[in-house]
Amino acid sequence: MFQIYIVNIKKVKKIIFTLMEKEKLQQKKYSAVFISSNGLENKAEYARRRKKLLSQLKSPLVLAGIPREPGSEEEYTSTWNRLVQTPEFLYLTGINQAGCFLILDPTKEESKQETLFLPKKDTFKEFWTGLKLGVEANGNAEEASVLTGFDSIKVSCDLENYVKELLQSKEVQSLNTIFSPENKENHYRKFFKKLSKWAKSYQKNVENVAEIHISERLVLSDFQIAELKKAVGYTGDAFKASLKKWETFKTERDLALHLDYEMLKRNYSDLAFPTIAASGENACCLHYVKNDEPLVEGNMVLLDFGARSGSVCADISRTVPVSKKYSPLQKLLYNIVLETQKFHESQVAPGKTLQELNDRAWDYLNEKLAEFCKKYEGSMELLYEKRPHGISHFIGEEVHEGGILNRKSLMNLPLKKGMLISNEPGVYGKFSATINGVFYSETLGIRIEDDLLLTETGCENISKEIPKNIEDLEYILKS
Repeated sequence: MFQIYIVNIKKVKKIIFTLMEKEKLQQKKYSAVFISSNGLENKAEYARRRKKLLSQLKSPLVLAGIPREPGSEEEYTSTWNRLVQTPEFLYLTGINQAGCFLILDPTKEESKQETLFLPKKDTFKEFWTGLKLGVEANGNAEEASVLTGFDSIKVSCDLENYVKELLQSKEVQSLNTIFSPENKENHYRKFFKKLSKWAKSYQKNVENVAEIHISERLVLSDFQIAELKKAVGYTGDAFKASLKKWETFKTERDLALHLDYEMLKRNYSDLAFPTIAASGENACCLHYVKNDEPLVEGNMVLLDFGARSGSVCADISRTVPVSKKYSPLQKLLYNIVLETQKFHESQVAPGKTLQELNDRAWDYLNEKLAEFCKKYEGSMELLYEKRPHGISHFIGEEVHEGGILNRKSLMNLPLKKGMLISNEPGVYGKFSATINGVFYSETLGIRIEDDLLLTETGCENISKEIPKNIEDLEYILKS
């Protein structure tokens, strides 16, 4: 016997919409836990990434996130540090919280391949620090399941017993984890030693799958590319807004703080890295952090800055004249760096490596500097030998993506469509020249950086709308 059900589509849609809105409000309460304010909608993206990694594994992956909150060992530091999850764990879960673990197990049936481990709920601690994902005392983790998309959630303190059960299985011949192949004594290395000790009791090994993970992570998905374009947009708009306030900046600090404010007010996801505002000779320090000296007329100020959108980073550099106009010497050197940047961009294509691209670009730049010295009776005392830094590095979850691998392997990795790299030639040192009968001499640093997305045949400059030509910068500054 059949029964006929009449469905009110509008009513069903309303119920679904109400449930979605409820979940969004629920997720908003946990905003400190997620790297992005729309983390709930990203569940499918994180699940896709885990599934892709699972397809390449033959044995279980056991991954540890950051083990504890910043300052939990030295309490006075807690007010100075914000938790930033490891990019590996963040990439696969979206969870920016300490004390979490992930197991991906290809030996199990599909519905049981993913298990998230969370700390026990601590309501007293949450009274001080805000809500955190966790497992209730009665084992309930329903809310965490809704927010993260994991059907299987267990309490972190049960990880050891769970892993040992895996090791007893005949299906599991070894374990996988992720750590740097270099002997860095960080939390990953410590966790690897702990896993190895457990595995050894069952005559099994622990393998490193960092290269498999990074090779997947370096190629951005459509979802990440959309986030990237937002991040670059926030960064560019902040730069242009700061140029319009130029006269109000008296110190590097004034400028850096305003640039940070303009980036942060446009997005939820924070900065990609601490902003550098290095004026005059300070620009010769590549990772300058002081940001507290006066802006002096006649000098330039090198800005290195970027916003995040979700967990994807933008990385931009511009070098701007404090007095709104480049001197003749500054202009010549700036254009050499700019020409090198354009040359480098023209060379980028799938199949090439960062190493060969860097070699060509630095050779090009050094030839241009030699021509400059010959034409203008100039001299230069560089603060480096031939190459001060890489012209390109990978960008993604980290501003220097793939840092868990050694630099040599990254530099020799063939480029693929969807990878994102920087383009940042620079010169740093003391330069002199005679231009139109006038002698100029100055110690300075100039760097110009854009973000390049690999296409099928070349690359797309994602940051091309951010002003960098001398005429454009001087026009904006003066107007």
